[in-house]
Amino acid sequence: MKTSLYTIALGSLMLLGSGTLGSCTNEFEKWNVNPNEATEEETSRDNLRTGGYFAQMQRSVFIVGENLGGRYQQDQALEGDLFASYLATSTSWGNTAYHNDHYALYSEWYNYPFNDAYERIMQPWLQIYKNTDEISPARAMATVIKVFGMSRITDMYGPIPYSKFGQAIQAEYDSQEEVYNKFFEELKSAIDVLTDYADNNTENYLADYDNVYQGNVQKWVKFANSVRLRLAMRISNVNETKARAEAEAAIGNKYGLMAAATDDATLHQSSTLVFKHPLWEIGTSWDDEHMSATMDCYLNGYSDPRLAAYFQPATKTGEYRGVRNGIPRLNKSTYQEITSRPNFAQNSDMHWMYASESYFLMAEARMRWGLGVKSAKEYYEDGIRASFASFNLSGADNYIASTKLPLDKYIDPSNSRATDVSSMLSMLSPAWDDAASDNVNMERIMIQKWIALYPDGQEAWSEMRRTGKPGWVKIYSYNYQQEVTNGEMISRLKFPTTEYTNNSENTQKAVTLLGGRDIAGTRLWWDVKR
Repeated sequence: MKTSLYTIALGSLMLLGSGTLGSCTNEFEKWNVNPNEATEEETSRDNLRTGGYFAQMQRSVFIVGENLGGRYQQDQALEGDLFASYLATSTSWGNTAYHNDHYALYSEWYNYPFNDAYERIMQPWLQIYKNTDEISPARAMATVIKVFGMSRITDMYGPIPYSKFGQAIQAEYDSQEEVYNKFFEELKSAIDVLTDYADNNTENYLADYDNVYQGNVQKWVKFANSVRLRLAMRISNVNETKARAEAEAAIGNKYGLMAAATDDATLHQSSTLVFKHPLWEIGTSWDDEHMSATMDCYLNGYSDPRLAAYFQPATKTGEYRGVRNGIPRLNKSTYQEITSRPNFAQNSDMHWMYASESYFLMAEARMRWGLGVKSAKEYYEDGIRASFASFNLSGADNYIASTKLPLDKYIDPSNSRATDVSSMLSMLSPAWDDAASDNVNMERIMIQKWIALYPDGQEAWSEMRRTGKPGWVKIYSYNYQQEVTNGEMISRLKFPTTEYTNNSENTQKAVTLLGGRDIAGTRLWWDVKR
């Protein structure tokens, strides 16, 4: 029988019998102990059975750890960060001529996000679930992380195994609508438990294992409410009634949404968690991915003060310049010194979600349904201010009043060739226009939300697919595969080849749940607007 991720989950952290390995037993134990994870003996002491798994989940939403920069690259930087046009590849790889940056999906890369999520998020969550009860704050906090992490996976692939995870060796897939319904059910339960705890306790919970909020349960409630609002808006074009109900519940919770930089969900480095920031490794140490042409045109056109916070000046020219996505057979030496690296230090913390996103979500909820106590304009402007505050930047009010536009031409720094991008980008200023239509001001919201979401390209890509905004500099060439229509954005990742091998029958059924072929151009359930 073939082994699958679900086999591992059912056996939790199974140890093979010593008799099956003969003289290799001692070597097996040495080879198969991960020095970065808690052992079974360790998890039985000092609440590690729960806390150790909780810490493992935190390290795995955006993968960090010793020598794991490449894993982050395969899970995030070569997926959403490219597809959102935050970053572009500044090199080529010898193992494949055309790859994700050309919308020619490379299987060794699109397998990883799926498989890592089940191994590093779902499995430890299952252990916490088994060791806690339904009113446990530990289970509730872990469930918030699970929903946050797995929402990223369904928004990459579409249908995924979720509600039946851990129940069978080969798990059935849920449709994406079913997955989202389960997300909302789980978030409601988790928020209720955490709200009750925050109402009746002043002490922090799991503080020794929580590198995001150090056990501050009120902040976990705010984060969970903000995730709930994010997911509510995601389905707003396909189930508006459900979306509005979930948005109202998130907004109406007594602890509210993330509202200030102190509420930002950030995985902090600490004495118990030390890692090299993967975007430092990928962008600076390896020079694999630099600023994109889209970022170049928006940030330079707006004279955006966040430009220097997001990217480093090119080492040769001192300018902030980007690479166009999808250049074939790119030579690293061509762009290495003349384009901008992501601006992260080795010891930078890992961003999860900024408070600014809550304001942009509220601006949309106000415009759609009249929710909230402020106007859409006020929420929009508060979102920009919150984004500046997260980076300790001044000048937000001047930026909000600016009538500057994105650059209408992208100049390739390697050859000075100009490309007219005025029909590709959203040519709107930051300044709100009360006389403009709701559609125009919604586009304005999405431009600034796209900028503020950086560096989370996965979330930006999801919002670009959901709304069709903002515009982006099209990839250089669509000549290398037939799955994405010329001029269109890539819609999804294909199901992993490992799933076709290990969970074949259910994966074949999942293609029917997808409503189309298992290709990069098939749109997800909520992707109906563009």
